[in-house]
Amino acid sequence: MSPTRETAPGGRRLVIVESPAKAKTIKGYLGPGYVVEASVGHIRDLPNGAAEVPAEYKGQPWARLGVNVDSDFQPIYVVNADKKAQVKKLKDLLKESDELFLATDEDREGEAIAWHLQEILKPKVPVHRMVFHEITKDAIQEAVRNPRELNQRLVDAQETRRILDRLYGYEVSPVLWKKVMPRLSAGRVQSVATRLVVERERERIAFRSAEYWDLLGTFGTGRAGDASDPSTLTARLIAVDGRRVAQGRDFDASTGQLKSGANVLQLDESAARALAAALADTQFSVRSVESKPYRRSPYAPFRTTTLQQEASRKLGLGAKACMQVAQKLYENGFITYMRTDSTTLSETAIRAARAQVTQLYGAQFLPDKPRVYTGKVKNAQEAHEAIRPSGDRFRTPAETGLTGDQFRLYELIWMRTVASQMKDAVGQSVTVKVGGGSADGRDAEFSASGKIITFHGFLKAYVEGADDPNAELDDRERRLPQVAEGDPLTATGITADGHATKPPARYTEASLVKELEEREIGRPSTYATILGTILDRGYVFKKGTALVPTFLSFAVVNLLEKHFGRLVDYDFTASMEDDLDRIARGEAQAVPWLRRFYFGTDEGDSDAVPSAAAAGNGDGDHLGGLKELVEDLGAIDAREISSFPVGDGIMLRVGRYGPYVEKGERGEEDHRRSDVPEDLPPDEMTVEYAEELFARPSGDFELGNDPETGRPIIARDGRYGPYVTEVLPEDTPKTGKNAIKPRTASLFKSMTLDTVTLADALKLMSLPRVVGTDAEGVEITAQNGRYGPYLKKGTDSRSLENEDQLFTITLDEALAVYAQPKVRGRAAAKPPLKELGTDPVSERPVVVKDGRFGPYVTDGETNATLRRDDEVETITPERGYELLAEKRAKGPVKKKAAAKKAPAKKAAAKKATAKKAAPAKKTAAAKKTTSAAKKATPSE
Repeated sequence: MSPTRETAPGGRRLVIVESPAKAKTIKGYLGPGYVVEASVGHIRDLPNGAAEVPAEYKGQPWARLGVNVDSDFQPIYVVNADKKAQVKKLKDLLKESDELFLATDEDREGEAIAWHLQEILKPKVPVHRMVFHEITKDAIQEAVRNPRELNQRLVDAQETRRILDRLYGYEVSPVLWKKVMPRLSAGRVQSVATRLVVERERERIAFRSAEYWDLLGTFGTGRAGDASDPSTLTARLIAVDGRRVAQGRDFDASTGQLKSGANVLQLDESAARALAAALADTQFSVRSVESKPYRRSPYAPFRTTTLQQEASRKLGLGAKACMQVAQKLYENGFITYMRTDSTTLSETAIRAARAQVTQLYGAQFLPDKPRVYTGKVKNAQEAHEAIRPSGDRFRTPAETGLTGDQFRLYELIWMRTVASQMKDAVGQSVTVKVGGGSADGRDAEFSASGKIITFHGFLKAYVEGADDPNAELDDRERRLPQVAEGDPLTATGITADGHATKPPARYTEASLVKELEEREIGRPSTYATILGTILDRGYVFKKGTALVPTFLSFAVVNLLEKHFGRLVDYDFTASMEDDLDRIARGEAQAVPWLRRFYFGTDEGDSDAVPSAAAAGNGDGDHLGGLKELVEDLGAIDAREISSFPVGDGIMLRVGRYGPYVEKGERGEEDHRRSDVPEDLPPDEMTVEYAEELFARPSGDFELGNDPETGRPIIARDGRYGPYVTEVLPEDTPKTGKNAIKPRTASLFKSMTLDTVTLADALKLMSLPRVVGTDAEGVEITAQNGRYGPYLKKGTDSRSLENEDQLFTITLDEALAVYAQPKVRGRAAAKPPLKELGTDPVSERPVVVKDGRFGPYVTDGETNATLRRDDEVETITPERGYELLAEKRAKGPVKKKAAAKKAPAKKAAAKKATAKKAAPAKKTAAAKKTTSAAKKATPSE
């Protein structure tokens, strides 16, 4: 039976959702009267480059933006090339339908997709907006029975953001192309996130370590101890003669010296050891025991950012991978919508959680009243629930049948939700101070702290992780002996303990998401995309879980800070979010705000509320808008913004082909230059390391002259690896019929540029080697190819086991190889180099394998080659999943048209009249324009 009473017998309703997976799940809940189809995400957007701009707009000065900045910032929308077939399918289905339900996600993006669908499909039947926050039978049928109208305010809010990001990306990115490197991108939140990572690295570069010492003492009570009353306590020295002993927080990170005004005692190693010796025979006693009640309340249920942070800490999933897994859980009906700012639970969810607390942990863990959580996120976008298990009864993880990352993430969400409705953890925190006099008359005081949890409450179900791996988690107890003031203690050991201050930790995905949210920059639903962008663009790479900025990102941030200061100002970016939210609430108008942002002024603006854009976008020298700012490039010195002093006259520069270090002026005798590894963390670039780079051999290695030709033989490092070659005389023809190419040969894997000899080079260049001829007179040669050493006889090639066989294999051995039947197809599969786990999308095991083109990750369906910065030994499961996700997003590689068809086109062209030939030229020009446009499309 249909979920609604209004459906006429035999009537047909078309329901459109975003994803095929969601469509499949919802179809099972709606019955035969419904057709459920997916739009597969956005069906139209702003043009992606000049080639997609409609013909009627070409030639307009603003056409490249896809936004008519001269006419109230009207956007130009085009149907995505890969969605045209799907749009046609939806139109055909709509023709046979009596009603249309737009069932996209209930957020800005989902509302915008629904609006675009309505604009493109132009339905002549009743249209309803169907919304739900979980995909269960009851929720879907309730949504069909109670549709609403399209929320135009949400649509306008999404459109304003889209236009803003387009203007930012398409205007600022070309500046980076001209002044730093081609094909770079800038983005409103992307650039600010990159700046945060760069600033943290600058702090690490400026950091100077400080050494300090203290004492660690072990004190015995003289009693036999047990689990509840230990016999010893370990305490750390905190004061000498009433003066506090210096700790790490007392030192200035940039100087390594004590902060000014810090009245503390800094112990060095000798002083600490001397004090330890002087306390060896001291009689100690308990000076004070301070006990305080300990209480810890449950953590709020997950919202998008806290889920991403915990998935990173506990499961090792990056933001993107976390959201991919969560998307599948949502679409398959296991959790509620995963893009939310809210920590609120519905009454249904609270009842379900409280029921499981009683069932699984007992009534003593259930508070008298349900817990209610209020949101802490400013300008939370939508009124969703928190992320929780779906339904009016939560399935335990064991009941779901899930596996791999889907099981682990569901379990995390389930535990957090249940724990949020449990009682507080309570106990006692205790601080014990121990003191005594040293042999040389000084007074030493030690301190120890402990924690006893008398009732674990919610900690029985869930304990939150920490960004600092050394941080103590909430459920850890530290029991101290039961002592009282005045009790004597015996020192069983006092040791000097040395410490060094540490530089500020680099951001991880979890801590960067937390930082962005705390600064109110961006929105939770966009963080996964932002992190993916800065990683994909080469602004940041991963070292373990840490986010390390590249030298390229230093140059980009340097330019943006000096010439577009306001655009990467943290407060300004957060204020822009406020402005956009005001527009979404109807408190401000989009067009006047965009005009101020882009042009700098808006005469006659009736919106009197001050906005972030009203002050302009410059660094103090510019009070105009973005347009004026990006046109004034004369003050930008490309070499200056890409140069960073290392010390001792050495400069690190970011060139178009990567970073390098340089000392002295070009053309001068003392000039030195050397490339820098692209995966070198910037804080490791020191004067000493730069000198090492200068000392490394570079350029051509002269090996000697060929005794037969007299030509010089050199070794060099090329694009495809090290090789040897001969140097031809300058008058040697290099083109035409008489062109002569120099002999070249790749080095064996066992050879290196600094060890290869002239004899090795001549031997390598003697290849291919004639091994002999077979019984029919066909020559057999041994050759070194792209895929390794092999034998060749006519068109029949056979692989050799190793490179040495190229010079040692005999004719008889070669004939024996050819006597064996040729192995058709692929050789036996090599064992995997590394196992990474289960892919969150395909749910297949992911491994690293060695292939023809080097190591790659595969889940059995999709293969993705490892990038230059990826290493088999250090690649994480998360990185493997990201590579596979990127490969899937690109889709299958399109095969080129067969070359045999070309003559037919040529023949047809000859028959064409002169009038018909003209459009052909135009088409060719258009193709050329399209190609150029694709290369020059900025990112937003």
